[in-house]
Amino acid sequence: MAKFLNTSATNYYLEEMIKGASERLILISPYLKLNDRIKELLDDKNRLKIDVRIVYGKNELQPNEIKWLKELSYIRTSFCKNLHAKCYINESSTIITSLNLYEFSQVNNNEMGIFASRIEDPEVYRDTFEEAQRIIRISDEVRMSVETVQKEKKDTATNKPSKPKKVTSVDDSPTVSNNAKLSTSKIAVKLKMKTGEFLASLVESGLLIEKDNKHHITEQGKQAGGELKVSKRYGDYFIWPEDFAFNEKEKA
Repeated sequence: MAKFLNTSATNYYLEEMIKGASERLILISPYLKLNDRIKELLDDKNRLKIDVRIVYGKNELQPNEIKWLKELSYIRTSFCKNLHAKCYINESSTIITSLNLYEFSQVNNNEMGIFASRIEDPEVYRDTFEEAQRIIRISDEVRMSVETVQKEKKDTATNKPSKPKKVTSVDDSPTVSNNAKLSTSKIAVKLKMKTGEFLASLVESGLLIEKDNKHHITEQGKQAGGELKVSKRYGDYFIWPEDFAFNEKEKA
């Protein structure tokens, strides 16, 4: 019979579900930010070669956490646009809950959920599992990647820290089939900029304009090789020549 879970019970049952997974584990949560306990449990699942799928809608991981997750070969991550569902499943049970896979929610929020067993609640478990599989199918598997942020070096003249030469980047942008062009986030990484900084530079250079909180490509942007792409999964995004660089006039 299904069980009602309050905040503490939801956290307890979630940990037990992860620990008890012997065949598969599915974690679906809009926010991806793992506490130390969950990371420890996932490390163990990886050592045991358990198939783990994590589906998220927003990545809140720190660079060291991205590096850690990338090294876990049996844990796969997928990005799902407009994800709001929170559901956790192993081969024998499921939890449907308001609890995000996010430390703040687990510590500070008032949450509730329902625990269902595959044996005692077969219909609930089956329907939940099938919906989780559908969400996985419409999601895009993401290869976590991160560039090492160089330690700040102090300027001997001013004794102030210099700007890092590299920035952290999570590669969750769509793969562009045009070999000669890359998405905005990938170009930003090549230019050692954050995506937001790169977009601001494109606006300042007249290659994009910002209207109604949305970027639009200009004729100048098109002449520079930029293109607007539309994806049902990612929404609108831009691609640019792989060797894209601002010319001196655009920088001025």
